[in-house]
Amino acid sequence: MAERRTRADALNNRARIVRAARELLTPGAELPMNAVAKAAGVGQGTLYRNFPTREALLAEVYRADVDQLVSSAAPLLERHDAATALRRWLSDVADYARVKRGVLAALEPASGHELAASATGTIGEAIDRLLDAGKAEGTVRADVDSQDVLTLLGFLSRMDEAEAAERAEHLLELIVSGVLARS
Repeated sequence: MAERRTRADALNNRARIVRAARELLTPGAELPMNAVAKAAGVGQGTLYRNFPTREALLAEVYRADVDQLVSSAAPLLERHDAATALRRWLSDVADYARVKRGVLAALEPASGHELAASATGTIGEAIDRLLDAGKAEGTVRADVDSQDVLTLLGFLSRMDEAEAAERAEHLLELIVSGVLARS
């Protein structure tokens, strides 16, 4: 029996649902499934066929953000020197942290911790790629590794929304300054 392929319109619907959920996601607030369906321009059946539970949808929003964040490291390194690529990648982390706060606030603690833990490895690999490129150029300190950066970045997802909006860019710049080699 031939493998069944997902139709293009079904893939588009799924992507629109994830995008709509991401845009509607706010820390501490419910994510009403009917509002997601309406914002995505799909019916309830389409929404629940793709995501049978709110938790499944939230997990997919989180995974999609992680995938986008991780996959952005290589193109940044192709277009920029390592220090600039790292700085731009870390700028994207602020938006990722907002989504992470919203998802983790909406999920049961055990599910949220499991989801976040599952992404740590791939995010660490992206950070390693950026750091290794900087070390090869001589712009990143030799004693810095992805675990150092991940530990520092962890604080971004623990801030409330107002504090993060006010301080995230400054904190990210402090991380970059600490990672870069001294001339």
